[in-house]
Amino acid sequence: MGLPVEHPQLSSLVLKSPLGLNPAFQVNLNAAGQGSSPLLSPVLSDAGGARMEEDDEMKRKRYPTDKAYFIAKEILATERTYLKDLEVITVWFRSAVIKENAMPEGLMTLLFSNIDPIYEFHRGFLKEIEQRLSLWEGKTNAHVKGDYQRIGDVMLRNMHTLKEFTSYLQKHDEVLTELEKATKRLKKLEAVYKEFELQKVCYLPLNTFLLKPIQRLMHYKLILGRLCKHYTAEHRDFADCRNALKEVTEMTSRLQHSLIRLENFQKLTELQHDLIGIDNLTAPGREFIREGCLYKLTKKGLQQRMFFLFSDMLLYTSKGVTGTNQFKIHGHLPLHGMLVEESENEWAVPHCFTIYSAQKTIVVAASTRLEMAKWMEDLNMAIEMAKKSTEKSDTLLENSVCNRSNRSSDEVSLEQESEDDIHSSRSSLDRQSHHRANTTMHVCWYRNTSVSMTDHSVAVENQLSGYLLRKFKNSNGWQKLWVVFTNFCLFFYKTHQDDYPLASLPLLGYAVSSPVEADGIQKDYVFKLQFKSHVYFFRAESKYTFERWMEVIKRATSSPARSSLLLPKDEKDSHTD
Repeated sequence: MGLPVEHPQLSSLVLKSPLGLNPAFQVNLNAAGQGSSPLLSPVLSDAGGARMEEDDEMKRKRYPTDKAYFIAKEILATERTYLKDLEVITVWFRSAVIKENAMPEGLMTLLFSNIDPIYEFHRGFLKEIEQRLSLWEGKTNAHVKGDYQRIGDVMLRNMHTLKEFTSYLQKHDEVLTELEKATKRLKKLEAVYKEFELQKVCYLPLNTFLLKPIQRLMHYKLILGRLCKHYTAEHRDFADCRNALKEVTEMTSRLQHSLIRLENFQKLTELQHDLIGIDNLTAPGREFIREGCLYKLTKKGLQQRMFFLFSDMLLYTSKGVTGTNQFKIHGHLPLHGMLVEESENEWAVPHCFTIYSAQKTIVVAASTRLEMAKWMEDLNMAIEMAKKSTEKSDTLLENSVCNRSNRSSDEVSLEQESEDDIHSSRSSLDRQSHHRANTTMHVCWYRNTSVSMTDHSVAVENQLSGYLLRKFKNSNGWQKLWVVFTNFCLFFYKTHQDDYPLASLPLLGYAVSSPVEADGIQKDYVFKLQFKSHVYFFRAESKYTFERWMEVIKRATSSPARSSLLLPKDEKDSHTD
C-alpha cells in the first residue's frame, strides 16, 4: 500500500468565510484514496519491528514516569485524533462539495460557520499541549522543567475559552438535521455525500464527525476527573485541574440533552442510508434501541437476519445481494400489542424466543443465552414504553415503511432470494472490501452479536489514541503503529500525521486479556486480543497506558444485560466465543 498523500497545506486554508479557500488550496480527493479502502484486518508488514523496539526502550528510560505525565500524554494523543476528525469536515468534505458545487450557500454557511471556529480553536490548543509535553519531557529548557510538569493551567485556560464556543455547539443539532434534509432533497449533494463516504479519509459514517465536538467535551471531563483523583489536594496542579473540571462540567451539563438527541438522530440517519425499504426512519419521536443478528425460524429452518429495535417498531432484514452492503427489509412489526416469551422447550432450539405481534408471530434464536436476555429485556422495556406513548406511533409506522405485503408467501419468496447471503455470512469481515462495512450493523452481522444505544453511548466515553507496538501470533518482531480506538473498532496508522488509516479491526466479539505463559511473550505492558483463532498482541509504553487500553476495550466491547447478574458465569463468558 502506498504512502498516505500529503496533507493539504492547512496554513493556506482561509477560514474567514465558509467558502474562503485560497486558490492555492487544492485537495486531490482521488489521491486520498478512492480505489482501495482500508482493510478490515491489519496486514501491515512487521519489517523493521525489532529496530523500533530498541529505540523505544531507550526513549522509555529517558521520559518521565509520573502517572500525571501519561494522563497529559493521553490528552495530547486524543487531541491529535480529534483535530484530524474535524479536518474530515473542514478540509476534505469542504473540498468535495466545492469541487462539485453541490451544496447550497445557506447550508455551506450553516455548516462551516459553526465548525470552522471550533477547528481553529483546537489547532491552537493542540500546539499548547504539544509545547507543554515537550517541556515536561525535558527536551528543551531542561533546567526549568520543574515549572512545566503540569497540565492543569493549560487545561483551565482553554476550557475557559472553549465556553465561548457553546453557542456554536448548540447549533450542531440544526446542522445535522439540515444536512440530512438537503441530501434527501438534492440528488447532486446526495451523490457527493455517498461518494465522499467511500474515501479512505472518511473512515466513519460522515455525520458521526459532527458529533465529535460535543463528545470531546465529555472526554475532557473524564480525563480531568482522572487527574483530580490522581493528585493530592496539596499538589500545585490540583486547583487548576479542579477548576478546569468545573468549567467543562458546566458545558457538558448544558449540552448533555442535545448530545443524546444528536446521537439518536445520527444513528437513525446512518441506518436510513444502509436499509432498503424504509423512507422516513428519522420520523420525530422515534428512538433507536438495539441492532443485531438473530436467526429466524422459516420453512427452510433457521435463517440469519438483522433485527433493528426502535421505540415504536421492530424491523428485520437480510443482507442484500446487490453488492452495496445494504440490508433489505423483510418485515416490520409495531410494538403496540406485542408480546415476547421464551420458547426453547417448545421448539427444541437453544436461546429461542417467540415474538407475537398483531400482524404475525415469529420465532427467533440468539447466539447465546446472554444475547437472548439482552433482546428480551430491551423488547419488553420498549413494549412497555410504547404502551404509555400515544397512538401516533401507528401513524409513524404507516408513513415510513414502504408498502409491502405481509403475506407468508411474500416471506417465502424473500427467503429464497437471499439464500446466497447465508453462505456469504460465513465468510469473515476480513474479506469485505468496502470500508463502510465498519458500521456496527455489518460487524454485528459477521460476528453474530448485537449492540444497543446504551453500548454506543458507553463506546463514546471509551475512545483512545496512541502509539502501540503490535505483534501477530506467529511473527517475531513488533511493529510500531499509531492506533485509534473509536466506534468499537481499532484503526491503524503509520504515524499520527497520516490522514487515513491503513487498516482496521472491529473488536465486537473480541476478548481482551493479558498474555498467558503459553503465548511466550516476555515483555511488560502487553495485552492480547482474541476472537476464535485470530490473535493479536499489543505493547504499551507504561503501566498507566496499558491499563487504559485494557479498560477502554473491555468497557466498549462487553455489554452485559442488566439482568445478566442472574446468569451463571459460564453463560456470561460465552458471548465472546
